[in-house]
Amino acid sequence: MVIITCKEILTWKSNRENKFFHVQTPLIPLFKPTSLHHRKLHKTITHIVTYTTSQKMGYRNNKPKSSLLLHLPSLLLLLCISSSFHTVESRIPFACDPRNGLTRSLRFCRVNVPIHIRVRDLIGRLTLQEKIRLLVNNAIPVPRLGIQGYEWWSEALHGVSNVGPGVKFGGPFPGATSFPQVITTAASFNQSLWEQIGRVVSDEARAMYNGGIAGLTYWSPNVNIFRDPRWGRGQETPGEDPVVAGKYAASYVRGLQGNAAGNGLKVAACCKHYTAYDLDNWNGVDRYHFNARVSKQDLEDTYDVPFKSCVVEGKVASVMCSYNQVNGKPTCADANLLKRTIRGLWRLNGYIVSDCDSVGVLYDSQHYTRTPEEAAAASIKAGLDLDCGPFLAIHTENAVNRGLLTEEDVNMALANTITVQMRLGMFDGEPSAHPYGNLGPRDVCTPAHQELALEAARQGIVLLENRGRTLPLSRGRTVAVIGPNSDVTVTMIGNYAGIACGYTTPLQGISRYAKTVHQAGCLNVACIGNELFGAAEVAARQADATVLVMGLDQSIEAEFRDRAGLLLPGHQQELVTRVARASRGPTILVLMSGGPIDVSFAKNNPRIGAIVWAGYPGQAGGAAIADVLFGTTNPSGKLPMTWYPQDYLAKVPMTEMGMRADPSKGYPGRTYRFYKGPVVFPFGHGMSYTTFRHTLSQAPTDVSLPLTSLYALKNTTSASNSIRVSHTNCGKLSLGVHVDVKNTGTVDGTHTLLVFSSPPAGKWSGNKQLIGFEKVHLVAGSQKQVRIDIRVCKHLSVVDQSGIRRIPIGTHDLHIGDLKHSISLQANLEEIKY
Repeated sequence: MVIITCKEILTWKSNRENKFFHVQTPLIPLFKPTSLHHRKLHKTITHIVTYTTSQKMGYRNNKPKSSLLLHLPSLLLLLCISSSFHTVESRIPFACDPRNGLTRSLRFCRVNVPIHIRVRDLIGRLTLQEKIRLLVNNAIPVPRLGIQGYEWWSEALHGVSNVGPGVKFGGPFPGATSFPQVITTAASFNQSLWEQIGRVVSDEARAMYNGGIAGLTYWSPNVNIFRDPRWGRGQETPGEDPVVAGKYAASYVRGLQGNAAGNGLKVAACCKHYTAYDLDNWNGVDRYHFNARVSKQDLEDTYDVPFKSCVVEGKVASVMCSYNQVNGKPTCADANLLKRTIRGLWRLNGYIVSDCDSVGVLYDSQHYTRTPEEAAAASIKAGLDLDCGPFLAIHTENAVNRGLLTEEDVNMALANTITVQMRLGMFDGEPSAHPYGNLGPRDVCTPAHQELALEAARQGIVLLENRGRTLPLSRGRTVAVIGPNSDVTVTMIGNYAGIACGYTTPLQGISRYAKTVHQAGCLNVACIGNELFGAAEVAARQADATVLVMGLDQSIEAEFRDRAGLLLPGHQQELVTRVARASRGPTILVLMSGGPIDVSFAKNNPRIGAIVWAGYPGQAGGAAIADVLFGTTNPSGKLPMTWYPQDYLAKVPMTEMGMRADPSKGYPGRTYRFYKGPVVFPFGHGMSYTTFRHTLSQAPTDVSLPLTSLYALKNTTSASNSIRVSHTNCGKLSLGVHVDVKNTGTVDGTHTLLVFSSPPAGKWSGNKQLIGFEKVHLVAGSQKQVRIDIRVCKHLSVVDQSGIRRIPIGTHDLHIGDLKHSISLQANLEEIKY
């Protein structure tokens, strides 16, 4: 999603080029008019932008004066200035307030009536024009029914965010807890932590809703697979593995949506961007025009896995379709993806929303339909319920009038969105007497919430290299803190973040343990020149140890900004090398980034004793980094993505969606599951200050797969010696693997146990697949037993070239650290019913 902020408008030069079209439509919901003058200005600009959009769609009616078009930038600036005086609005009345005589007798307001009846009653009272204006994110008020306008677009990727127009910070809510960016939190491999963060974020979201400055529908999390290391939005995701992404999705969604009674919701989460969306702007190809050519095998085996988990296991209330096409069809107009899969096979209980402007994009940029009315009809009939943007508000009525769409189609879309609002309690009147109605300013940025943000950062930091036990550092000595990310604040929270409660920079964190000498070394991460290197070298010569905090920020990797390469930007590598050479004591390289970085030069440099990846560690990131460097925290994070060498990129265009290696084309494959080649650091890599030993305590060696019919037997013998998952009794196929884990070192530590499986060699299989993971804390010298549940149909199956999931007959190997255990799977012919 792309928005224009007031900050951007203040520096915006008049631009009447077509590219403005892609960012204009979400603009108006950013500002809510609070005075008569402000409302008139808002109406004027809405008229201009609506006209511009309509003109792009082929309309010429209601043309504003050309002078207004010329002065649009100035009007936007005026609106921003006007908005700045109205940052916090008073609490607007809630729908179905019992004190409102207008709505007291309306059936949809009766909380004791089943929701589906209330929804039907409300829809039956609306005119077609009112219904259509409820199909977009900035839904209109319906005063005659006591319904206020509602902004659907809010974000809570890793904390309540004001990126979407549904949230406004200010007054008693100056900020919210900003947790580490998702890629960092994913590195913890801790499902309970993910759910706990979701609970805290939803507490703060509910508190802000009660205070009148936030909504209850949050378009988070982003669970796309981090397929290509250049993707600027990879930082928003749980990484490259579909199992991890799926477990993260379900855990975070459960935390956000809560355990409200019955069918209720605390807030409504949304898993995005469905599907095969992982390219924003690379080498002349952008997300608005990209057609992702994806095999049925990869769709089933990789791209759709986290979305299915999100809907089936997480019970998410919403799914967002993406900008791109998949195999020639825009995802937001593909009935197979939306109606058949999300709502049909996975049984979504909620609504499907477009990414912002993607309905307009499928007509204007992708030219998928001949007319805008056909685009509106195609998306709604495919299963889209809500448009982020004005397209459906502009064109749906004409689509109905031309017979391309029926009013019942509109009703079905509204039923899905209004049902979610009902489940949230938004039609139950003033919320103080309802669940979560007591949450307020005192429940935002609490000490406990901020402590959780610190703990999440500690758990997500990954120790990549520790040559000669350079770390942990001794306290009370002098440390040179150097680098463009050494004293940053907002860099630590990544993108889709809000206003943090406060920040602890790396410099501040290290200063709590040691005397510090600080030099930036570069003006910013671009590190264009080397004129500051001399001062950095002097600082390193004076100190007992040197910590270089380097890496990336949103100027290098971001939405609509894919990376050109994997090396450190500018002269950063030179700075690291020169400072390491000059350093009097040990040199530690700390990296902030969302994506992987090729730091082979540092890995191979004996002067660099340790390498730490902190991702984007959130508001308390500097404290967490220091806790790891000085040993207060024993690191336990593991990489959720492969770190490739720079030359990998020459073999892999971003536009190539295939996961599996193809040696005949020189294509090496993607992610640890299929890539065959050298790495800088592998998926799952992460060191500790102690050592752990695994011993297999209990695990099956032979498993009999019950077949359901003679047809299943025949199919087994004719399909590469495998059994369709649908042809066996999956309920009976759950295996328990018991592993004894012992801390064999001298310090306490938390171990991240990763369990992989590899199937019998065959054309469908990859290298290996993560099937389970657990965190276990062990004091020095102690031992605990960990049970990993293996569901054969889910964890030991593979997907064939037709997209059918099968269980290969033969030997499957389990990999747990240095352990390897084999399980033989065989068909059980005795249970076939003749």
